[in-house]
Amino acid sequence: MTSPLRKDTELTRDYVAQIRAIQHIELRALEKGYLQGTFIDEGHQVAKGAKMFQIMPMIYQAEVQKANAEAQLSEIELKNTKLLADKNVVSPNELALAKAKFSKAKAEVALAATHKSMTEIRAPFDGLVGRFQVRMGSLVDEGDLLTTLSDNSKVWVYFNVSEVEYLKYESQPGDQKTTTVKLQMADGELFDQPGTVETIEADFNNETGNLAFRATFPNPKGLLRHGETGKILMEVPLKNALLIPQKATFDVLDKKFVFVIDEKNVVHSRPITIAAEMPHVFAVASGLEEHDKILVEGLRKVRDGAKIEVDYKEPSDVFAHLEVPAE
Repeated sequence: MTSPLRKDTELTRDYVAQIRAIQHIELRALEKGYLQGTFIDEGHQVAKGAKMFQIMPMIYQAEVQKANAEAQLSEIELKNTKLLADKNVVSPNELALAKAKFSKAKAEVALAATHKSMTEIRAPFDGLVGRFQVRMGSLVDEGDLLTTLSDNSKVWVYFNVSEVEYLKYESQPGDQKTTTVKLQMADGELFDQPGTVETIEADFNNETGNLAFRATFPNPKGLLRHGETGKILMEVPLKNALLIPQKATFDVLDKKFVFVIDEKNVVHSRPITIAAEMPHVFAVASGLEEHDKILVEGLRKVRDGAKIEVDYKEPSDVFAHLEVPAE
């Protein structure tokens, strides 16, 4: 037999997580036309500014030439009107109108050049190319999806926390609040970089009662990708916890019990409430006190009310053989 152990410890909680790239965008066609060229491949890394797609630019080049010609014509008309205005042959209003026409023509040149430039789709940031939605030679319309681009240099990992767990998290002193977390990947392996809890969503989900946390993980090897899943492992401190070995408990109708031994060495079954579960250990919420003596071995060999002879072992000796995390 032994007694419960009072100590500070840690509990590892796990949460289902969704992995998102810090930047993940859809690249869409900005102009209508035939897709003339693709300069990247699916799954490849591209640098910011790299040319990715080319929509046939001939029509837009012709629009630029047309706008330039009209601008030149407007400039000539403006010069002639100015000469006539200097000789008082035409009114100031006609000169102002000629200036406005020239300004409009220059704006049309800029607009045509902008349309032409948008036939080239370039990478807005360093990233990983997704699946192509169109192939070379396809006729694309303005707004059609071409592919996606993901910046996976860092990833955001979202996980949902219950209202009770959120309140416990926020009640921790600032210097003791758990901000470092680990990521268990889908294959059960731990990701080799720690993450940091950086932000908490503003509102609870009324349907689930949960609140989303977001942790940021560096991803220097690019192992994590947008859309993956995993589990967040968060160490939660348990202050002044009352701990007992799991093997000292038994179940009756889904309730936990222990055998408490009184001063006359008589065994009494007592229900307890579990606050938290760790490997080989339970943290007790109610039902036991630190001075109580409980049976650890041979629970199946005794019955309630029996008198036994058993040696007492110090809690520190019993727990030395168990995996109890220390804070």
